[in-house]
Amino acid sequence: MPHNADSSSKLWSVIRVSGGNFLEMYDFMVSGYYATAIGGAFFPTGDEFASLMLALMTFGVGFLMRPFGAIVLGAYADKHGRRAGLEWALILMSIGTVLIAFMPGYASIGLVAPLLVLTGRLLQGFSVGMSLGGVSVYLAEIAPPGRKGFYVSWQSASQQAAVVCAALFGVVLHAWLSPDAMNRWGWRVPLFAGCAIIPFRFHIRRSFEETSEFLAKRRHPAVSDVLHSLAAHTRLVAIGTMMVTMTTVTFYMITAYTPTFGNAVLRLPNWDSLVVTLGVGISNLMWLPVMGALSDRIGRRPLLITCTMLMLVSAYPAMRWLVDTPSFSRLLAVQLWFSFIFASYNGAMVAFLTEIIPVEFRTAGFSLSYSLAAGVFGGFTPAISTYLIHLTGNRAMPGVWLSFAAVCGLIAAMLARPWSDETMTRARESTRAPAA
Repeated sequence: MPHNADSSSKLWSVIRVSGGNFLEMYDFMVSGYYATAIGGAFFPTGDEFASLMLALMTFGVGFLMRPFGAIVLGAYADKHGRRAGLEWALILMSIGTVLIAFMPGYASIGLVAPLLVLTGRLLQGFSVGMSLGGVSVYLAEIAPPGRKGFYVSWQSASQQAAVVCAALFGVVLHAWLSPDAMNRWGWRVPLFAGCAIIPFRFHIRRSFEETSEFLAKRRHPAVSDVLHSLAAHTRLVAIGTMMVTMTTVTFYMITAYTPTFGNAVLRLPNWDSLVVTLGVGISNLMWLPVMGALSDRIGRRPLLITCTMLMLVSAYPAMRWLVDTPSFSRLLAVQLWFSFIFASYNGAMVAFLTEIIPVEFRTAGFSLSYSLAAGVFGGFTPAISTYLIHLTGNRAMPGVWLSFAAVCGLIAAMLARPWSDETMTRARESTRAPAA
């Protein structure tokens, strides 16, 4: 009976923490889905490419704040608890979302509008810098032995639920509103929905219980201790960053960039691109827990190496096949293939990253690796892909960017080999300061 009660308690913990992450990531993703309309509202340059690039750069600039959020909020969570760090992340995300949703357009208040939208995006980025790492570490620390891959996969799976919800909003709005109405005010509706559920998100996050692994620590490091540990393990953080690059580039390619790529590059109807994005989100949501559980059975590294190799050999040919004869069915097929690779890789990668970082700076180390990858590579994937196409005239160039990410992931999977459980224990002991 106690075992069943403990299992039930952990199940509800997974549901609560994943639900909170879903709501947070929904806010963060919506800006990417409606980049074209946001560009017109806040960056009306008269040049379609320039407006789009400014909107995509605003989406991407939020990722520049993620490493700072990872260090500041991650260190706070390693000192004061996973729950306390996640609550602060939620507060900042909520402020950023409200700023973007309710900001009048450039035509109403001029330059103030894009500056405040940029501020809102920076706050969102600062928040997410710790949030994803905090959720992943929380799930890893409550997972039963031998189930860590499955438990941690729900962090990414909850992101996919956010993708599905945001895309479904877009499908319904495009069916209901004219293109003109969508560009004038319709894009705000999904953001208003995110604002409406802020109180519910606070209720969920305050219901968390602190993890037993954190409570069992005899000494909680000060911020300076966490920063010292990060500085002493730069190689580990670099390997983690390369490992996450494969995840973040692929994720933002197949979710945030799909509506823009389908509409602005392939010239497919908005409806087609949003339906494909919806299908990708469902596919990710289905595969992530399955592959996370598989990594518990066969090991993380075999999946990491296999998936990076698959992406390396197929990314450009698949994109070339798509752009040669653009169609809804080809876009769907290519994106679902990338979705399978992403989910298979990520199902193993997130758990693996929590396993190679010592507990003393696990939240900060995980979050920093994730945020550097997202800030330098992943978050700018829509802007980089758009620029590469503009520069070369080759619409298949996003496949080259995906191949680059696969090389990073493959190298990281090979270099991470020395970090066994025994090595991790020695690293933990070497960074632990003596008790006062």
